[in-house]
Parts: sequence; C-alpha cells; structure tokens
Amino acid sequence: MEKRLRLAPSPTGLLHIGTARTALFNWLYAKKHNGKFFIRIEDTDIVRSKSEYTTNILDGLNWLGLNWNEEPIKQSDRISIHKNHIKKLLDIGAAYRCFTSESEINELREKQKKSGLPPKHDNRHRNLTSKEIKEFISQGKSSVIRFIVDEETEIRWDDQIRGKIKWQGKDLGGDLVLSRRALGNEIGDPLYNLAVVVDDNFMNITHVVRGEDHISNTAKQILIYKALDFKLPIFSHTPLILNSEGKKLSKRDCVTSIDEFREMGYLPEALTNYMAFLGWSIKNPESEILSLAEISNVFNLSDINKAGAKFNWEKLNWINSQHIKQMELTKLYNFIKKYWNDMGWESPSSEWDLKLTNLIQDSMILLKDAIDQSKPFFILSQMKKEGKEFLESKKEVKESLKYILFYLKEANITKVNKDNAREIINKITVNHSIKKGILMKSLRVAFFGCLSGPDLIQSWELFSENKIDIPLIERCFN
Repeated sequence: MEKRLRLAPSPTGLLHIGTARTALFNWLYAKKHNGKFFIRIEDTDIVRSKSEYTTNILDGLNWLGLNWNEEPIKQSDRISIHKNHIKKLLDIGAAYRCFTSESEINELREKQKKSGLPPKHDNRHRNLTSKEIKEFISQGKSSVIRFIVDEETEIRWDDQIRGKIKWQGKDLGGDLVLSRRALGNEIGDPLYNLAVVVDDNFMNITHVVRGEDHISNTAKQILIYKALDFKLPIFSHTPLILNSEGKKLSKRDCVTSIDEFREMGYLPEALTNYMAFLGWSIKNPESEILSLAEISNVFNLSDINKAGAKFNWEKLNWINSQHIKQMELTKLYNFIKKYWNDMGWESPSSEWDLKLTNLIQDSMILLKDAIDQSKPFFILSQMKKEGKEFLESKKEVKESLKYILFYLKEANITKVNKDNAREIINKITVNHSIKKGILMKSLRVAFFGCLSGPDLIQSWELFSENKIDIPLIERCFN
C-alpha cells in the first residue's frame, strides 16, 4: 500500500517552526517508504485566512527543500462537499440541529464554572421532534449541526509514537459542533473536525502525523470516520517544541517563523537537520550533520520521543556552522556575495572573492557573519583600544611595521603572496632581532585594529590585492 501523508496548515500566520517540523516528519516518512507528501491549505476561517500567509507557507517549505507531489488543495474549494457529508450525517441520525443560543451556552458555562465542572454542552436539543425544529426555525433561530457523541463509548487507536491511546466519550465536551450557525434549513460553513475527516478520506491519506495538541481532535475525528464508514488512517502525535523553561515555544520566545531563521542567516539544510533532532534521534549516529536524504534513509516515526523537545540555540548554531564548513566554496560564495552587494562593497576580482570566502568559511556560524568578518577587507577597520595600547607598548612594534614597509618598497612588491610575505618576516626577525610574535601581532593590529582575526598571511594577501595593506600599516604612525 502506498503511504500518503500530508501537511494541512491554516494560512492565519507565517510558517512556524512547529508547523515546519511537522511537515519535515511527514516528508521524511513519505520519502523513507517511497510514498507521497501533499499540502492542503485549511483556509475555511475566512476572517483570519490570508493569501499572503499561504504564499509564505509554500515559499518556506520550498526553501527548506520539502517538496510535495501534487498541487496544494484549498479546503475552501470543497465547502459544498463538506456540507453534503454533514447532510448525510443528519440523514442517518448521527447528527442533529442545535438551536442553543450563544447566551444560553454562556449561561451554561457559568453554572458549570460555579459548580467546579469542566465546560461541556448538555446536548439539550439532541432529541427534538420535527415539530419542535420547525417551531425554532419559524422563530428565526439559527442552528449549528452537532454530531452525537455517546458518552459511554471508548475510542481507541494505536499511535505510532505513543502506543495505545484510549479516550472516553464523556470527556469530549458533549456533542461535537460540525458547522457554524445558519438560519432555516441551511447548513453553516463546516468546522475543522468534519472538514479534516472528509478531506483526508478524499486524498486517501494513510498516515496522519501531527502535534500532540491534536490528540483530543483525533478521538473526535475517529468517531466521524466511523459514522461516515471511512477507512481510518494511522495516527502519530509528535511532541511539542518547548522553550528553555519547558513551556510551548511561542512568539514570546522572539524567533518562531521560518522567515526569521532565514533572515538571521541559517541555512535551510542546517535548519531541517536541527529540526529533525527536535524530538527524534538516531541510535549510534556516526555524525549529527546529515542531509535530508541521509535523514530520510534512517528515519522512523517510532524513534520519535513522547516528551517535549527543548529548543537549543547553541545546538542549532553548531549544526549551522558545520554545514557552512562542509559547503562547496562556490555555493557559499553565492550566499555571501548577496551580503556584500547589499553593503555596496566592491571587490577587485571574482578570484579574490573566493579567497576571502575560503578565509572566513571555518569561522562562520551564521551566513550574516560574513558581513562583520569581511568588513575589514573592504573598509579600513577602526583601531580598537587594545590595538592602540599594543602599538605603544614596545618600540619594536612600530619598528617591525616600518621594516615591513621598507622591504615591500625595496623589493618593489606590489602584490604580496605567501612566499614573499614569509621572506619579509624572516628577514626582519633575523636581520633586526625582532621576535616573530611581536611582528605578527603588530601586523594584525595594523590590519584589524585588534589582536585577533583570521589567518594573517592569507589576510595580508587579500589586503595587498585590494591595495589597502600599505595604507593600513601607515596609519599606525599617524
């Protein structure tokens, strides 16, 4: 049997990391078993659903590399089909019209609250006669459609992550609302639990993988599946993503949307690599740095933990840095070049660009780190306090820099390379008895204004090719 999985996001906000991880788990399982992965946009909330959010969700999934097999389905295009299934449930006696007004519901909830009882509808209109229904309609009362939930029933299923789960009908909050309010004999717009069941059946979805916050919905939906005589899919409920305090990750934790991660400089392959480990793990892994294809080869839903997964910025940053280190140089350069262009920086040649990319590659954590790490090679860096103090600390400091300028001019060196740079350094240390450590630190201060920075000889080559090495050294005497 072909395994068919789906992501069914509501376009009421930007693509959230929780939704993205759900998409990833579905995608990985489908790929592992040569199945198919689909997208269904659940846009029946007309007030909150927006087309720009749909675009954002699809663009984000594309960026992450989570491709789908067919054109996304829009749930709003199928409302008439949903209503036909509600009518069928009415016809077979599995559902009924409920005319309880909002004020009556609020009154019921207040009484329950005062009595210390959980909110639950009392199913007061479950057994209305045809005459009573006509009377309510003639009075202009609107009605929702409720699905009958037998309080004595027990709902059971084998969850691929959580094992055997059972739910009591009495704990589902009373008879389930299937549609919004409508007047007369009309059926209002279908609600989530009904539409999901009908659409999953239509799409022949075999496996439903979603967050643990849907467990109670699964219990309700199983009852609808059975009432409509639909084949049940296999359910899996993933753990929530938690913040450092062990609470559900939310907008209050600053960064939650995939757009934000992208803007911060995370690679899509690093983010999917990290998201896979949010709740899932490999037994005896040779490496934690894996591609989507590598993860899908070993991925199993049964290996997902039941407990919530804490979001760890340090781990994400480490994984991102490893993906940057392993990236082919030209590919990384294409990312970095965009930052340079945005800053208005111009380089002497494409060959120089690749050399600079190679120089900073191993020290980058985020792609945007390319801005700070590249800046000294485009713009004269400011002399920092520690740099100024070092320049004045010993007479050998400025002497070593004067000797560097002397030998550059004596040998008529217009372009420094590894060989002539080392030759100059050796001449100064031997002929003028200046320690190599002093000389190298002096040169680093001249170039970067401080005592830290990337490989000094490679940096010197780049500064020289961009014709700013001499101006940088000369400024130390001003």
